[in-house]
Amino acid sequence: MSAHPPFLDPDTLSELAAPLRGELLSPATPGYDEARKVWNGMIDRRPALIARCRGVADVVDALAIAREHELPVCVRGGGHNVAGSAVSDGGMTIDLSRMRGVRVDRAESTVRVEGGATWADVDRETQLFGLAAPGGVVSTTGVAGLTLGGGYGHLRSKYGLASDNVRSMEVVTADGQVRTANAAQNPDLFWALRGGGGHFGVVTSFEFELKEVGPEVMGLGVIYPLEDAPDILREVRAFMDDPAEDITFDAVGWSVPDVEAFPPELRGRPIMLLGGMYVGSAEDGDEALAPLRNLAEPLLDISARQPFVGLQSGFDPFFPEGLRYYWKSIYLDGLPDDAIDTMVDHMDRRPSPRTIIPLRPRNGVINQIDASVTAFPERSSPFLLSIDSTWEDPAEDEVNIRWTQEFWEAMAPFASNRMYFNFAMGEEGEDVLRATFGDNYDRLAEVKSTYDPDGLFGGRSAGVAGAE
Repeated sequence: MSAHPPFLDPDTLSELAAPLRGELLSPATPGYDEARKVWNGMIDRRPALIARCRGVADVVDALAIAREHELPVCVRGGGHNVAGSAVSDGGMTIDLSRMRGVRVDRAESTVRVEGGATWADVDRETQLFGLAAPGGVVSTTGVAGLTLGGGYGHLRSKYGLASDNVRSMEVVTADGQVRTANAAQNPDLFWALRGGGGHFGVVTSFEFELKEVGPEVMGLGVIYPLEDAPDILREVRAFMDDPAEDITFDAVGWSVPDVEAFPPELRGRPIMLLGGMYVGSAEDGDEALAPLRNLAEPLLDISARQPFVGLQSGFDPFFPEGLRYYWKSIYLDGLPDDAIDTMVDHMDRRPSPRTIIPLRPRNGVINQIDASVTAFPERSSPFLLSIDSTWEDPAEDEVNIRWTQEFWEAMAPFASNRMYFNFAMGEEGEDVLRATFGDNYDRLAEVKSTYDPDGLFGGRSAGVAGAE
């Protein structure tokens, strides 16, 4: 930041804000504290300026202000990222949360989505026509951050990651130019933005390919006692010997939430949940999912035909804004018995019942795409383990963070040296990025130097985060 920022002077702030249709907020502006909040209640950062943009022209003008006053730029889309990279102390946040337009092109089976939209916005419009874009598993998640980092969802086995289904993007780069990034125009930028993160520009809109899904699907939701988790996880391992692309599911260590939807006698009980869906006709899904519903004696089976939009939003109540979140992720090379025992032991010792531990089988299209096709680096590991620690009381920060770190370190002998940055906190630096992106890192660095040579977005490193 420049040595003498002018932003506490109301007249200067008004002069800077004059070209914008949206708002330009400083720490002295009403509404600033609310605008700087993100989904993770642990994040408490104070940008020098927040530009609440209403269109692409606002983004161009906001970047001009940032360049003039040497302010590092972060981008807020849906504001849902766990690491809080949408805000930084003393920088500028370009806030796209008022740019949430979604337009479906039925003839082309595509959807154009603005950079501030959430997956709920997308699902509402696309499901009107029985179509869907592969997205996340919590509908309040921002489209931009999830897609730029990769994007795991209920359609991943058959259709791949969210980033695999992007056809084109509109990007405002550090020089203020509005560029189209696709296979024909700026293909190097298009490559980097699909899994390389948000350190290359401000993506103001995405065009996704749509798939025929819904409006009704067969959802999987089977609750087993945590005591049966070792046997269940071995069955999950066996499933990967001959995986079905039409089935996407997670094996989740959790506790039954204390809500009316669950029987009182089960609430708070540690469990292993198998949750997901059959990507095909709802009529065929009942039979296809039957083997996963009979791995042991279930405590509860809530598998059912349901609207796709309902399945997409089913986890929303358990990840509300403002709780404290500290997440880590790790790709597993396999699932030997020792890895299963280590996982179950830590699941049983979670300090918070809100903490959720999903093990995601990575079968189907994800592993059929060569790692060089997009910037997303990990295409071979059979499992992604995510340790999603969640709690309410700041006094419990230390115990939850320590448990998360210990669990993550205990899984290292069974893992590659790569992680999924959308589900990660506390990992940074060039060494970590090189280890994660492998052969893709040097190419990412070249793209970074081409489109952001002065490091306006997240410094000069190739980076991965910056929009969510």
